[in-house]
Amino acid sequence: MSHRDTAKSVERNRSLFVEAVGAVSHGERRWPLLAVKQIHSAVIHRASVASMETPSGDGLVTNISALALAITTADCVPVLVADLKRRAVGAFHAGWRGTLARIVEKGVGEMRRHFGSLPRDLLAAIGPCIRRCCYAIGPEVRAQFESQFAYADDLLEEVFDWEAIHVRYPMFFLNQRAPGHGDLSPQTHLDLVEANKRQLEDAGLREQQISVVGGCTACDTTRFFSHRAEVGETGRMMAVIGIRPE
Repeated sequence: MSHRDTAKSVERNRSLFVEAVGAVSHGERRWPLLAVKQIHSAVIHRASVASMETPSGDGLVTNISALALAITTADCVPVLVADLKRRAVGAFHAGWRGTLARIVEKGVGEMRRHFGSLPRDLLAAIGPCIRRCCYAIGPEVRAQFESQFAYADDLLEEVFDWEAIHVRYPMFFLNQRAPGHGDLSPQTHLDLVEANKRQLEDAGLREQQISVVGGCTACDTTRFFSHRAEVGETGRMMAVIGIRPE
């Protein structure tokens, strides 16, 4: 969905997408598509056919069949979880704030609370997002991750990106110092994929139960939308999960 699309076009695109992923019953009736008004939180709602309004939050769980749960992203991490035994699913939107608030770990807990889901019965998929190579963060965000996660060192990397700095601050290089002798500090990069994978593992899933879709949204804007790489002038991708009727 492009940011330039009209509301009518967005609705049409969503209908086509629902059909493309097979979210239809009796060959023609499309499943209701439920989403949340994403606010970069750890708020999770239990979805039902009756609750068709758009609540604020960043996660949805349900055990209702023929219902599509949707998350939209353009750099943040979409995480989909399915309980194959108890027939329940969850969809979670994890930006850095949601990741810091452990939305995915909380989401597995919500599935257990509502549906009796056990970690051994779950499968999880982490969708396309901005990867460690492109996700620079400031010292305040770094400090928050270091204070919240014992494994923060595994999520953070010091990166010197000469090309990015040169493009962003061209006047910085107009001095009398020899090339390569300027006092430039490295950037801190955050690995949101690893952070959410670790949360799934902390919730009890084993590594073989977690699939990660490759690709970086900021590196490849021909395939993905990236809010950061396209400076906000971009659309949104959609990740959807649902339960087929028995």
